[in-house]
Amino acid sequence: MHYNKTKKPNIDKDKLIYGRHPIMDAIENGTSIDKIMLSQSLKGDYEKELRNICKERNIPLHVVPKDRISSVTQKNHQGVLGFLSFLEYQLIEDVFPLIYEKGEVPLIMVLDSITDVRNMGAIARSAEAMGVHALIIPFKKTAQINAEAMKTSAGALTKIPVCRTASLGNAIDYLLMNGLQVVAAELRGKDTLEELDLTIPTAIVMGSEDEGVRPHILRKATSWFKIPMTGTTDSFNVSVAAGIVLYETIRQRMKV
Repeated sequence: MHYNKTKKPNIDKDKLIYGRHPIMDAIENGTSIDKIMLSQSLKGDYEKELRNICKERNIPLHVVPKDRISSVTQKNHQGVLGFLSFLEYQLIEDVFPLIYEKGEVPLIMVLDSITDVRNMGAIARSAEAMGVHALIIPFKKTAQINAEAMKTSAGALTKIPVCRTASLGNAIDYLLMNGLQVVAAELRGKDTLEELDLTIPTAIVMGSEDEGVRPHILRKATSWFKIPMTGTTDSFNVSVAAGIVLYETIRQRMKV
Protein backbone atom coordinates (compact mmCIF):
# COMPACT_ATOMS: atom_id res chain seq x y z
CA MET A 1 0.00 0.00 0.00
CA HIS A 2 1.17 3.55 -0.67
CA TYR A 3 1.13 6.38 1.81
CA ASN A 4 1.29 10.12 1.27
CA LYS A 5 3.47 11.82 3.86
CA THR A 6 1.70 14.50 5.85
CA LYS A 7 3.01 17.60 7.54
CA LYS A 8 4.35 17.38 11.07
CA PRO A 9 1.43 17.76 13.50
CA ASN A 10 1.24 20.75 15.79
CA ILE A 11 2.03 20.11 19.44
CA ASP A 12 -0.59 21.26 21.95
CA LYS A 13 1.60 23.06 24.49
CA ASP A 14 -1.14 22.82 27.12
CA LYS A 15 -0.83 19.04 26.98
CA LEU A 16 2.88 18.99 27.89
CA ILE A 17 4.37 18.31 31.30
CA TYR A 18 8.11 18.56 31.90
CA GLY A 19 10.67 18.21 34.66
CA ARG A 20 11.61 15.21 36.76
CA HIS A 21 9.41 15.78 39.80
CA PRO A 22 6.30 17.00 37.92
CA ILE A 23 6.45 13.94 35.64
CA MET A 24 6.79 11.52 38.54
CA ASP A 25 4.06 13.27 40.55
CA ALA A 26 1.70 13.14 37.57
CA ILE A 27 2.24 9.40 37.14
CA GLU A 28 1.81 8.65 40.84
CA ASN A 29 -1.39 10.73 40.95
CA GLY A 30 -2.91 8.69 38.13
CA THR A 31 -2.79 11.39 35.45
CA SER A 32 -3.47 9.90 32.02
CA ILE A 33 -0.25 10.24 30.00
CA ASP A 34 -0.01 9.47 26.30
CA LYS A 35 3.76 8.98 26.25
CA ILE A 36 7.00 10.13 27.87
CA MET A 37 10.24 11.17 26.20
CA LEU A 38 13.41 10.47 28.19
CA SER A 39 16.79 11.90 27.25
CA GLN A 40 19.46 9.36 26.34
CA SER A 41 21.86 11.24 28.60
CA LEU A 42 19.70 10.90 31.71
CA LYS A 43 21.05 7.99 33.75
CA GLY A 44 20.94 6.85 37.35
CA ASP A 45 18.25 6.21 39.95
CA TYR A 46 15.64 8.50 38.37
CA GLU A 47 15.95 6.78 35.00
CA LYS A 48 15.54 3.35 36.58
CA GLU A 49 12.56 4.47 38.66
CA LEU A 50 10.90 6.08 35.65
CA ARG A 51 11.40 2.98 33.51
CA ASN A 52 9.92 0.76 36.21
CA ILE A 53 6.87 2.91 36.88
CA CYS A 54 6.16 3.39 33.16
CA LYS A 55 6.25 -0.38 32.68
CA GLU A 56 3.99 -0.87 35.69
CA ARG A 57 1.46 1.77 34.54
CA ASN A 58 1.57 0.87 30.83
CA ILE A 59 2.93 4.26 29.77
CA PRO A 60 4.98 4.29 26.54
CA LEU A 61 8.54 5.49 27.20
CA HIS A 62 10.66 6.75 24.30
CA VAL A 63 14.40 7.23 24.84
CA VAL A 64 15.52 10.05 22.53
CA PRO A 65 18.39 12.53 22.09
CA LYS A 66 18.10 15.53 24.41
CA ASP A 67 17.85 17.82 21.38
CA ARG A 68 14.64 16.04 20.36
CA ILE A 69 13.02 17.09 23.63
CA SER A 70 14.38 20.62 23.32
CA SER A 71 12.83 20.88 19.86
CA VAL A 72 9.40 20.37 21.45
CA THR A 73 9.81 22.74 24.40
CA GLN A 74 12.38 25.34 25.39
CA LYS A 75 11.37 25.05 29.04
CA ASN A 76 13.70 23.55 31.67
CA HIS A 77 12.63 19.97 30.98
CA GLN A 78 15.54 18.30 32.83
CA GLY A 79 15.69 15.60 30.18
CA VAL A 80 12.13 14.32 30.53
CA LEU A 81 8.91 15.37 28.79
CA GLY A 82 5.39 13.98 29.07
CA PHE A 83 2.44 14.30 26.71
CA LEU A 84 -0.87 14.33 28.56
CA SER A 85 -3.67 12.24 27.07
CA PHE A 86 -6.86 13.61 25.61
CA LEU A 87 -8.67 10.49 26.79
CA GLU A 88 -8.45 7.66 29.31
CA TYR A 89 -6.97 4.55 27.72
CA GLN A 90 -8.43 1.20 28.72
CA LEU A 91 -7.40 -2.45 28.75
CA ILE A 92 -9.07 -4.90 26.38
CA GLU A 93 -9.22 -7.40 29.26
CA ASP A 94 -11.51 -4.97 31.10
CA VAL A 95 -13.62 -3.98 28.11
CA PHE A 96 -14.19 -7.39 26.52
CA PRO A 97 -16.32 -9.06 29.25
CA LEU A 98 -18.73 -6.11 29.20
CA ILE A 99 -19.63 -6.83 25.56
CA TYR A 100 -21.05 -10.26 26.39
CA GLU A 101 -22.73 -8.87 29.50
CA LYS A 102 -24.71 -6.60 27.17
CA GLY A 103 -25.64 -9.60 25.03
CA GLU A 104 -23.88 -8.26 21.95
CA VAL A 105 -21.68 -9.96 19.35
CA PRO A 106 -18.13 -8.61 19.76
CA LEU A 107 -16.70 -6.39 17.04
CA ILE A 108 -13.17 -5.16 17.71
CA MET A 109 -10.88 -3.15 15.45
CA VAL A 110 -7.11 -3.59 15.72
CA LEU A 111 -5.05 -0.75 14.22
CA ASP A 112 -1.49 -1.75 13.34
CA SER A 113 0.93 1.15 12.73
CA ILE A 114 -1.69 3.76 11.86
CA THR A 115 0.53 6.82 12.34
CA ASP A 116 -1.49 9.60 10.71
CA VAL A 117 -3.64 11.41 13.27
CA ARG A 118 -6.35 12.26 10.76
CA ASN A 119 -6.66 8.65 9.67
CA MET A 120 -6.88 7.64 13.32
CA GLY A 121 -9.65 10.14 13.94
CA ALA A 122 -11.56 9.19 10.80
CA ILE A 123 -11.37 5.48 11.59
CA ALA A 124 -12.62 6.12 15.12
CA ARG A 125 -15.53 8.14 13.73
CA SER A 126 -16.61 5.30 11.42
CA ALA A 127 -16.00 2.67 14.11
CA GLU A 128 -18.17 4.41 16.69
CA ALA A 129 -20.93 5.01 14.15
CA MET A 130 -20.90 1.34 13.12
CA GLY A 131 -21.00 -0.07 16.65
CA VAL A 132 -17.40 -1.21 17.11
CA HIS A 133 -16.91 -2.11 20.77
CA ALA A 134 -13.24 -1.11 21.08
CA LEU A 135 -10.16 0.00 19.19
CA ILE A 136 -6.84 -1.66 20.02
CA ILE A 137 -3.63 0.25 19.29
CA PRO A 138 0.04 -0.39 20.11
CA PHE A 139 2.17 1.75 22.40
CA LYS A 140 4.57 2.56 19.57
CA LYS A 141 4.21 3.12 15.83
CA THR A 142 0.80 4.68 16.30
CA ALA A 143 -0.66 8.14 15.91
CA GLN A 144 -0.72 10.31 19.00
CA ILE A 145 -4.32 10.99 19.90
CA ASN A 146 -4.08 14.77 19.96
CA ALA A 147 -6.39 17.70 19.28
CA GLU A 148 -6.34 17.05 15.53
CA ALA A 149 -7.28 13.39 15.95
CA MET A 150 -10.05 14.35 18.37
CA LYS A 151 -11.42 16.94 15.94
CA THR A 152 -11.32 14.55 12.97
CA SER A 153 -13.15 11.91 15.00
CA ALA A 154 -16.03 14.36 15.63
CA GLY A 155 -16.07 13.30 19.27
CA ALA A 156 -16.02 9.56 18.58
CA LEU A 157 -12.73 9.07 20.43
CA THR A 158 -14.46 10.09 23.64
CA LYS A 159 -17.26 7.55 23.08
CA ILE A 160 -15.44 4.37 22.03
CA PRO A 161 -12.97 2.52 24.28
CA VAL A 162 -9.40 2.88 23.05
CA CYS A 163 -7.20 0.10 24.41
CA ARG A 164 -3.42 0.40 24.33
CA THR A 165 -1.11 -2.58 24.49
CA ALA A 166 2.63 -3.17 24.55
CA SER A 167 2.09 -6.12 22.19
CA LEU A 168 -0.57 -6.30 19.49
CA GLY A 169 0.36 -9.95 19.10
CA ASN A 170 -0.54 -10.68 22.71
CA ALA A 171 -3.78 -8.73 22.36
CA ILE A 172 -4.73 -10.80 19.31
CA ASP A 173 -3.87 -14.00 21.20
CA TYR A 174 -6.29 -12.86 23.91
CA LEU A 175 -9.04 -12.29 21.36
CA LEU A 176 -8.43 -15.67 19.73
CA MET A 177 -8.55 -17.43 23.10
CA ASN A 178 -11.91 -15.78 23.72
CA GLY A 179 -13.43 -17.13 20.52
CA LEU A 180 -13.04 -14.29 18.05
CA GLN A 181 -12.05 -14.75 14.44
CA VAL A 182 -9.29 -12.33 13.47
CA VAL A 183 -9.50 -11.08 9.89
CA ALA A 184 -6.72 -8.94 8.43
CA ALA A 185 -6.83 -6.60 5.44
CA GLU A 186 -4.18 -7.74 2.97
CA LEU A 187 -3.83 -7.22 -0.79
CA ARG A 188 -2.73 -10.87 -1.12
CA GLY A 189 -5.82 -12.04 0.74
CA LYS A 190 -7.51 -15.21 -0.48
CA ASP A 191 -11.02 -14.09 0.43
CA THR A 192 -12.84 -11.02 -0.76
CA LEU A 193 -14.60 -8.95 1.86
CA GLU A 194 -18.11 -10.18 1.07
CA GLU A 195 -16.98 -13.82 1.37
CA LEU A 196 -16.24 -13.39 5.07
CA ASP A 197 -18.80 -14.30 7.72
CA LEU A 198 -18.79 -11.14 9.81
CA THR A 199 -21.86 -12.03 11.84
CA ILE A 200 -19.78 -13.99 14.35
CA PRO A 201 -17.46 -12.48 17.01
CA THR A 202 -14.82 -10.70 14.96
CA ALA A 203 -11.67 -8.62 15.25
CA ILE A 204 -10.72 -6.65 12.13
CA VAL A 205 -7.05 -5.77 11.64
CA MET A 206 -6.13 -2.77 9.52
CA GLY A 207 -2.53 -1.83 8.71
CA SER A 208 -0.71 1.26 7.52
CA GLU A 209 -1.00 2.38 3.92
CA ASP A 210 2.70 2.08 3.19
CA GLU A 211 3.45 -1.28 4.83
CA GLY A 212 0.08 -2.88 5.50
CA VAL A 213 -0.38 -5.24 8.44
CA ARG A 214 3.02 -6.36 9.73
CA PRO A 215 3.99 -9.99 8.97
CA HIS A 216 4.00 -11.24 12.57
CA ILE A 217 0.47 -9.88 13.02
CA LEU A 218 -0.70 -11.36 9.70
CA ARG A 219 0.51 -14.78 10.81
CA LYS A 220 -1.83 -14.69 13.79
CA ALA A 221 -4.92 -13.86 11.72
CA THR A 222 -7.43 -16.61 11.02
CA SER A 223 -7.92 -15.23 7.50
CA TRP A 224 -6.77 -12.47 5.17
CA PHE A 225 -9.20 -10.55 3.02
CA LYS A 226 -9.08 -8.00 0.22
CA ILE A 227 -11.52 -5.36 -0.93
CA PRO A 228 -12.43 -5.80 -4.62
CA MET A 229 -11.19 -2.97 -6.87
CA THR A 230 -11.58 -2.45 -10.60
CA GLY A 231 -9.41 0.63 -11.17
CA THR A 232 -5.65 0.94 -11.50
CA THR A 233 -4.98 2.37 -8.04
CA ASP A 234 -3.75 -0.49 -5.87
CA SER A 235 -5.17 0.58 -2.52
CA PHE A 236 -7.61 2.75 -0.58
CA ASN A 237 -6.84 5.30 2.06
CA VAL A 238 -6.88 3.27 5.28
CA SER A 239 -9.74 5.23 6.82
CA VAL A 240 -11.82 4.71 3.66
CA ALA A 241 -10.98 1.00 3.66
CA ALA A 242 -11.99 0.75 7.32
CA GLY A 243 -15.33 2.38 6.54
CA ILE A 244 -15.99 -0.09 3.71
CA VAL A 245 -15.16 -3.08 5.92
CA LEU A 246 -17.34 -1.81 8.75
CA TYR A 247 -20.26 -1.14 6.40
CA GLU A 248 -20.09 -4.73 5.12
CA THR A 249 -19.97 -5.98 8.71
CA ILE A 250 -23.08 -4.08 9.73
CA ARG A 251 -24.86 -5.01 6.48
CA GLN A 252 -24.35 -8.70 7.28
CA ARG A 253 -25.29 -8.36 10.93
CA MET A 254 -28.51 -6.48 10.20
CA LYS A 255 -29.68 -9.45 8.11
CA VAL A 256 -29.34 -11.90 11.00
